[in-house]
Amino acid sequence: MVKSPTEAEEILQEVFLKIWHHRESINPEKSFRSYLFKIAENKVFDFFRKAARDKEKTALLMEMGSSEYLPEHLLSRNENLLLLEKAIGSLSPQRQLVFRLCKLEDKSYKEVSALLNISVSTISDHIVKATRAIRSYFENNDEALPVLFVVACLAAR
Repeated sequence: MVKSPTEAEEILQEVFLKIWHHRESINPEKSFRSYLFKIAENKVFDFFRKAARDKEKTALLMEMGSSEYLPEHLLSRNENLLLLEKAIGSLSPQRQLVFRLCKLEDKSYKEVSALLNISVSTISDHIVKATRAIRSYFENNDEALPVLFVVACLAAR
């Protein structure tokens, strides 16, 4: 349905995690097959919803980037990247490494998992927590406020 083996693997991993996290509440009297397909269907819908949101964010950022009304402080790419580096530097070494490999070097969760010899779900956990920590860093640091859009772009990847 998603026409990408990598995305299909990611969705499969998410389905497995969802089942694993809710394993205690699964009713053995009901059809597990139906339960499984419903979770998979919902994850695919989530994927397409996220893709649509990402497309809207990209369009908005492109519009902002081409706007003559863009505030001067948003145009300083080097300053924004330095602030992003500070935020990434506030993460634990392992989380920094996972974040850099996945978000800055565009490696898939599976590639990073094989490279670091940790599970894909651990990679996912690191990314979620790193993104949350970076977002929090920017929200709590007035000088970093202009780079919130950078974090939004990275989180959408």
